[in-house]
Amino acid sequence: MAAQSNIYYTSGTCSQAILLETDGDVIVRVQFVGGCSGNTQGVAALVAGMKVDDAIARLEGIDCAGRGTSCPDQLAKALRKFAK
Repeated sequence: MAAQSNIYYTSGTCSQAILLETDGDVIVRVQFVGGCSGNTQGVAALVAGMKVDDAIARLEGIDCAGRGTSCPDQLAKALRKFAK
């Protein structure tokens, strides 16, 4: 299966978008546009090579400063939308 690239426009976070590349059920690459650079780079590095469902299970529902979402939560939403 060929890798698939998508862009997800975030809502409720400092980041504006997430560039997401998957190959089947595996995350190949993630890049956040905006947000806290060190944190978003860390999240992206940690999920690279991870199975989509595992990343969703770990990231979904994480809250940032009472916003009801976060960059990791937005990544889970992006994965739900594009990686199925």
